[in-house]
Amino acid sequence: MTEPKSLKDAYTLILEAIDVGVYKPGDRLVESELAERFGVSRTPIREALQRLETQSLLSRDGRSLIVASLDHNQLAELYCVRSELEGLAARLAARHATVEEVRLLRAMIEEDRLLVDDPPALSRANKRFHKQIHLASHNRYLVQQLDLVHRSMALLATTSLSFEGRGSQTLEEHSAIVEAIAASDGDAAYEALKDHISRAFETRLRQDSLAEARYSI
Repeated sequence: MTEPKSLKDAYTLILEAIDVGVYKPGDRLVESELAERFGVSRTPIREALQRLETQSLLSRDGRSLIVASLDHNQLAELYCVRSELEGLAARLAARHATVEEVRLLRAMIEEDRLLVDDPPALSRANKRFHKQIHLASHNRYLVQQLDLVHRSMALLATTSLSFEGRGSQTLEEHSAIVEAIAASDGDAAYEALKDHISRAFETRLRQDSLAEARYSI
């Protein structure tokens, strides 16, 4: 592998590894190991780790850096911000989305129906779908803020789409969002996307509750 040309490349490599679960919350990140894994020198790795720590994606455990984890309050705060920003993106998409963008969103939903029994694949498709709505808002500053929020979502070790029935329900919610956007109904698009995020958060809380109950037995 050739060496990245910039800090951004090393940063992106580490971030993507966290996002796909190569490194999970609590895992320790070591400069030398990362440099060897990605085939880069330690300097850009060190600078990338510092940037990730500044963004609260990594935390300190003594002298070590570990992938951060979110407690209940942090999770609630993250979903609160995500809900408002995603809702705004849907409202703006209802005003500004092109015919081609709406067709793409509809096509994504149909393609994703084939993935309902594959939660990891559906999770990746879900991220692409939401990103497309962000882009359809045609507001670069909102897209930047949503990118930051979704980086923090990488700290969630599991996907709510693995919960029984959630995959199919998610696609129906996506459909309602897209149809509101297609109808240029900003209020309906905003409410549909906020409701979608609320249901995802509720599912995640249920997952966490069941996992804690199993652990305490």
